[in-house]
Amino acid sequence: MEINWVVVGWIIDMILNGALWLVIAVFSLILIDMTDTWTRKGIKFMDKADKTIRKLLDNLFEWIQKKNLKIISSIILLIIFGILSQLGIIPKLIT
Repeated sequence: MEINWVVVGWIIDMILNGALWLVIAVFSLILIDMTDTWTRKGIKFMDKADKTIRKLLDNLFEWIQKKNLKIISSIILLIIFGILSQLGIIPKLIT
């Protein structure tokens, strides 16, 4: 009985490849678990920053309305829309 070395090599290759992917999966799960906590902290920080920025802009626009400063409000809106268009948010809202 002759040994088919191609089949033996194929089986060894599949076993080693499976073991390597198992190691990669284990390290990936550990990394995902670690970065999950970082992502949650980042999202909480983004939420706080978003609320603060919204409150600041709301107070700014109320102040501008009370003072009746149309030129300043136009400049501020121009800056905000410029930032949104540079980030690509306005084209996404249009389409």
